[in-house]
Amino acid sequence: MMEKLIFGRYIPGNSFIHQLDPRAKLLGAIWFIVIIFLANNWLTYVALILFVLLAVKLSEISPRFFINGVKPLIWLILFTVILQVLFTSGQTIWFRFGPVVISQEGVLNGVFIFFRFVLIIFMSTILTLTTMPLSLTDAIEYLLRPLNAIKVPVHEIALMLSIALRFVPTLMDETEKIMNAQRARGIDFGEGNIYQQMKAIVPLLIPLFVSSFNRAEELATAMEARGYQGGEGRTKYRQLDWVSRDTTVMVAFALLTGVLYILRG
Repeated sequence: MMEKLIFGRYIPGNSFIHQLDPRAKLLGAIWFIVIIFLANNWLTYVALILFVLLAVKLSEISPRFFINGVKPLIWLILFTVILQVLFTSGQTIWFRFGPVVISQEGVLNGVFIFFRFVLIIFMSTILTLTTMPLSLTDAIEYLLRPLNAIKVPVHEIALMLSIALRFVPTLMDETEKIMNAQRARGIDFGEGNIYQQMKAIVPLLIPLFVSSFNRAEELATAMEARGYQGGEGRTKYRQLDWVSRDTTVMVAFALLTGVLYILRG
């Protein structure tokens, strides 16, 4: 189960998306999340779907990774869609029972919300799978650099993100080991009602929290032993390089934004 989670994992490659500057990929992902709310009809969503499928193709990553990215959130997505369908009124009513109304407009909005969630997850998955965590934090630090003028600790924020992303796969692997150890002791994490399943998670969380705090203390000790003093005056081993293909990607997002404005009517 845990090995199917893709958050924080990086898949090495030499595709067009892999070669992009992490700042371009991060800006593109944020840009996409913003403009997806411009979509309000089938034509706009078709344009977004085609754009995302092209990005998936250019990433040269197996589609199963993107499907695995949707699976952990599928119940939240479906719950949101059901609420949208049941409590959105419209002109064409198909069914009414008290406050519950199923209309053509509600069903359509539910479908659109489903696509919106899935497309955002796909785009975020492209970002995380094709960008090394350290490169991603370098991009975040660079984009947040103007906040240094108002005394925001940008380097420290980027360092915390870097450490968090670095240890996500480690924590997932350790969680899998603890789950296997608990299963050997007779605990079943998938059986029973919701209360029983939540109760079964407690023996998993306690050792995971203990090991996480121990690892954090060891990391802090190692950083102090190496004389870490923060970002003041530090140079970077990894240098970000913005080239023409990164500009091309930004132009593509600008064109997509224009297409959405035209198609939304």
